Amino acid sequence: MMRSSTAVTRRLPDFTSLAFLVVAFLTGIAGALQTPTLSLFLSTEVNVRPSMVGLFFTGSAVIGILVSQFLARRSDRKGDRKSLIFLCCMLGALACALFAWNRNYYLLLFVGVLLSSFGSTANPQMFALAREHAEHTGREAVMFSSILRAQVSLAWVIGPPIAFALALGFGFKVMYLAAAATFIICGMLVWKMLPSMPKTPSATGATLEAPRQNRRAALLLFAACTLMWTANGMYLINMPLYMVQELRLPEKLAGILMGTAAGLEIPTMLLAGLAAKRFGKRFLMRCAAIAGVFFYAGLLFITGTWQLIALQLLNALFIGVLAGIGMLYFQDLMPGQAGAATTLFTNTTRVGWIIAGSIAGSVAEIWNYHAVFYAALVMVIGAVLCMWWLKDTRTMGATA
Repeated sequence: MMRSSTAVTRRLPDFTSLAFLVVAFLTGIAGALQTPTLSLFLSTEVNVRPSMVGLFFTGSAVIGILVSQFLARRSDRKGDRKSLIFLCCMLGALACALFAWNRNYYLLLFVGVLLSSFGSTANPQMFALAREHAEHTGREAVMFSSILRAQVSLAWVIGPPIAFALALGFGFKVMYLAAAATFIICGMLVWKMLPSMPKTPSATGATLEAPRQNRRAALLLFAACTLMWTANGMYLINMPLYMVQELRLPEKLAGILMGTAAGLEIPTMLLAGLAAKRFGKRFLMRCAAIAGVFFYAGLLFITGTWQLIALQLLNALFIGVLAGIGMLYFQDLMPGQAGAATTLFTNTTRVGWIIAGSIAGSVAEIWNYHAVFYAALVMVIGAVLCMWWLKDTRTMGATA
């Protein structure tokens, strides 16, 4: 009887882990259905200039930072992340419904983006809950998080081609309603399957400050990640319009490129998770930044379809390590603050979008879409410098 009870207890964490994998995949699908086509949606459906497209991404990032930072601080101190994730999924579905039926630029920018910011916060909060669950059940947090990140990349293999197929074949309304349905399904799974881990005052009160010696490292890491995400943001904003309007390539190729990169990111993330203990997170992040330099330098000269697809190997190295290891690096530097650390990493993406939206729109309007990649190259070179200035920091037994 005792052995039977033990066997059941061992199966339950695996079932819960499977739920995390499904939720990670669905939150990734929800984002992958919207982001790749957003610049085309704004330019063709809402009919705005390139600078207004950039402004939309910038405004979206600013509102997203404010919303996510508020929710992160609240979730680390009190409340249940499970309920918060469920609420974010429902508000994300409302945002998609608004984008499906509304074409007013300012209503989309202020109301739509506010709702979308809650929807996008479901993902970092899910990763924070997964980290707490891994620590609570004794799982290896680095590999578990890497597998979850791989699920998001898998979603980005499938999502962009589907997004372009739906938008171009059936219209943007159908595409956004599909994203709304994904959010609703995800919310139901969160409510039924993810564990509840309420906060206790004694547990949170003692761990709200990161060690002083880690603050400089965290600042440099924040700068490096922000610069890397800025370059990636420029690429995502610029690439669909660059290919269609300057290279005269098929619109669906943008989805193929994003899907190829995401597919290659999956083995990259898993290998990075395995290599983190041996080589350290700082070394892997340096390698990612260098891969980014070669990727954006290549975009300046490569224009052929198959060459662009082959170049995605470098993009996968760049984003795969950044997305998988960068978040874990922040969590190591901020022990006991899983929500704040994960959201801080997520906000490097949003700050990157602020800079990317401003620069990509302005550069494209003043010069051309090709010139945007020169600015992206400068960003990743800056990220390399930040990672080289970052000292090797070891926190609570974690390998940096």
